[in-house]
Amino acid sequence: MTAPNQVSPVPPAELPGTLGALRATGHQYRTVKQEIRDNLLARMRTGEDRFPGIVGYEDTVLPEVERALLAGHDMVLLGERGQGKTRLIRALGALLDEWTPVIPGSVLNEHPMHPLTPASRALVDSAGDDLPIGWLHRSMRYGEKLATPDTSVGDLIGDVDPVRLAQGRTLGDPETIHFGLVPRTNRGVFAVNELPDLAERIQVALLNVLEERDIQVRGYQLRLPLDLLLVASANPEDYTNRGRIITPLKDRFGAEIRTHYPLDLELELALIRQEADLVATVPEHVLEVLARFARAVRESPSVDPRSGVSARFAIAAAETVAAAALRRSGLLGATADRAEAPVARVGDAVSVTSTLRGKVEFESGEEGREIEVLAHLLRTATADTFRARLAGLDLSGFTTLVAEGEMVETGELVASAELLRQVGTVPGLAKVLDRLGLGDAPSPEEAAAGIEFVLEGLHLTRRLGKDVTESGRTVYGGRG
Repeated sequence: MTAPNQVSPVPPAELPGTLGALRATGHQYRTVKQEIRDNLLARMRTGEDRFPGIVGYEDTVLPEVERALLAGHDMVLLGERGQGKTRLIRALGALLDEWTPVIPGSVLNEHPMHPLTPASRALVDSAGDDLPIGWLHRSMRYGEKLATPDTSVGDLIGDVDPVRLAQGRTLGDPETIHFGLVPRTNRGVFAVNELPDLAERIQVALLNVLEERDIQVRGYQLRLPLDLLLVASANPEDYTNRGRIITPLKDRFGAEIRTHYPLDLELELALIRQEADLVATVPEHVLEVLARFARAVRESPSVDPRSGVSARFAIAAAETVAAAALRRSGLLGATADRAEAPVARVGDAVSVTSTLRGKVEFESGEEGREIEVLAHLLRTATADTFRARLAGLDLSGFTTLVAEGEMVETGELVASAELLRQVGTVPGLAKVLDRLGLGDAPSPEEAAAGIEFVLEGLHLTRRLGKDVTESGRTVYGGRG
């Protein structure tokens, strides 16, 4: 999305500077939808990525979006929170031409070959081929409005400017109008996020924009054939409860496309890897635990399915776990024999059950049990990852280690060197670390992460006992 104060990129010097020079290049006026259609087809033919950064929609949502764009349809993306609807909408702007000619000073981004307002038409008629032209980058051709109950028709469409009236212009003069966000995005892509939250009387103002492609302001009609692609997003819960899209407006959208959460574990992991801003190393097996955790929360009968569990839940969980590893590194820096590198362990995931519970809408009967429910689902995700990653391996070396009363103490502030010292040489450890993708020569911190994962997995599969001390440390030993 273009920031309100973003400066447009400087156009290349070789672009034509007058209308005559533009005509000489053979340039043809195209509508926004024609631009998008042509550029989308060009990317299809060359195999270029049509929607960079969009994960998990390749075989489901994106084909529907492409069909809608090729048909020239305005569209509604319908899906629960955190499914990437806004990100997908913003990606549509990349299908516009990189540079497009405009009449300088036009708030409607008018094309010099297709002026809309009387003033621009008069300017083109008088200047002819000598008309100076400007160039607008596609990053400046995207507009977006989050629908809120206080949004007004003036915000979206426009209103009469009392200052211009005071200067002597008549009420019927188009020059007295201060245009809103929609007409100012003329020749671009305009998005309305959470459309059902827009008051129904305000939604009516969009009817003409979608069908007749003109606007009405303060009782008189301006015949301005706006040229834009209008895209909206909506949450099914809002669609039916907090608000609704009025029937005539739904009818004017050419396509309604359902979005979804990642369909499988690999897509969930790919999304976390792409989006999470990690301040420490998070091993793959820990990321898998978090991905399984997010999917388990989403499918839990204790969670309200209508609100969904955002993809941001798993992303924030990965960032929280990384932050826990960085915190351990910082706190142990002054006391350990060597600097503790920040590498996350599975035990660091415990903190997410309290910090992220606000991202989940629970069923009414689960009030007061939120952390308990999340903790159970996290344990389940850890056990499932343990079975998936280490199935078939001989882990008797770990169970033998504590079979005769020996204890292994770990926890948030236990240094890797201390954990490794307690464990010593364990038969089968190399195979475990290899299966976890930690390599042939893991660092002490990576080895500690692998060992803690095995100990926790053995405990969750009832092959090893576990106790938590008053100081918060975890002690593994004895039979589960």
